[in-house]
Amino acid sequence: TGQEFDVKAKCVINATGPFTDSVRKMDDQEVPNICQPSAGVHIVMPGYYSPDNMGLLDPATSDGRVIFFLPWEKMTIAGTTDSPTDVTSHPIPTEEDINFILNEVRNYLSVDVEVRRGDVLAAWSGIRPLVTDPSSKDTQSISRNHIVSISDSGLVTIAGGKWTTYRAMAQDTIDAAIQAHGLKAGSSKTVGLQLQGAEDWSPTLYIRLVQDYGLESEVAQHLASTYGDKAFEVAKIAQVTGKRWPIVGKRLVSEFPYIEAEVVYGIKEYARTAVDMISRRTRLAFLNVQAAEEALPRIVDIMGKELNWSEQKKKEELEAAKKFLYYEMGYKVKSDQLTGSSEISLAPSDIERYKKRFHMFDKDKKGFITILDVQRVLESISVQIAEKTLHDILNEVDLNKNGQVELNEFLQLMSAIQKGRISGSRLAVLMKTAEENLRQRVVISVDRSGGGL
Repeated sequence: TGQEFDVKAKCVINATGPFTDSVRKMDDQEVPNICQPSAGVHIVMPGYYSPDNMGLLDPATSDGRVIFFLPWEKMTIAGTTDSPTDVTSHPIPTEEDINFILNEVRNYLSVDVEVRRGDVLAAWSGIRPLVTDPSSKDTQSISRNHIVSISDSGLVTIAGGKWTTYRAMAQDTIDAAIQAHGLKAGSSKTVGLQLQGAEDWSPTLYIRLVQDYGLESEVAQHLASTYGDKAFEVAKIAQVTGKRWPIVGKRLVSEFPYIEAEVVYGIKEYARTAVDMISRRTRLAFLNVQAAEEALPRIVDIMGKELNWSEQKKKEELEAAKKFLYYEMGYKVKSDQLTGSSEISLAPSDIERYKKRFHMFDKDKKGFITILDVQRVLESISVQIAEKTLHDILNEVDLNKNGQVELNEFLQLMSAIQKGRISGSRLAVLMKTAEENLRQRVVISVDRSGGGL
């Protein structure tokens, strides 16, 4: 609403990561900077790039940076880079950083495995708040540990550190605040304190979800490991599918175990944006940007109904989430693999082969294909695909966004696939499959077969 409030407190704690110095300067404009932000890029690749239960870390790569390669959410996560950066609320991964990680990854895999740029399903950049200790004699030394400092006015700043040490950071910060401001408190209880949902959790809890609610095993395992014993609250609000199995639990996208009920539950835990839902309440944006985009309309519909959003608000949320995926989660650098170059590097024989495949759809020799062309071929081989899905399939390749795919665009697509810059193109697979089906249906004349039997 834009309304402002004055808030009074005995103590203010500055725990703002890369924004540490901007808050410190609100307290005292003369203080020197202690935070030196560093960008770290991570990429996600298909699960077949790593064993299920084994990770790898190399602290000495070709340029001295650390590389790791880990199974995560049935996918593979790899990273990371370490380079100075400006502080921003919207860090963006670069193609240079993504290629650095891919080149390092190649050193650890069998030569039989082709590491393709097109297999990067998501990429993102985070900002590490590396710090120099203001009380240290050597002010140039950067620490990956955390520091707690208290200004002359009493502002308590916790800076540096990392996700894995959050409890130790919190304890040191609260202890410092208590001492500096004479606050009353007992001893810290954070060590051993269970997170919400942990109390009745067990490794076999998911079985009860399968038995009591009729959830798929994969979905039940995901809910149990994510929500702990709170998974039953999610299961209770899961919709009946109408199928024999699973009985409840409609997935947001087919290949991931996230279900629609998680969106409703996320709202109960104060989720208010589609970006929050695709990136933090679920991990879709981090696992596969295209899958996240596919799930967005349904997520926005559910949120709109639960939160009484207007059509305008739903449109704004959808656009904000798409922009987030495009810039911050690697969709742009992924799509640039196709749109960034007009170069077609194909052998003459390949060009002829792909032209023939294209002209099977472009019967009228127009030089382009439309949804109608694709539908006509699919009908001839008794395949039905929804018009909206076909529109999405063509739109992935329609570089100039004129509603049709020109021959040159198709050849660019096939060239990019051959080079490994993109993978999993639905249009390329659909056209290849249709061609193979049509070829099998060609009637061989009896005289050419020697008379037959």
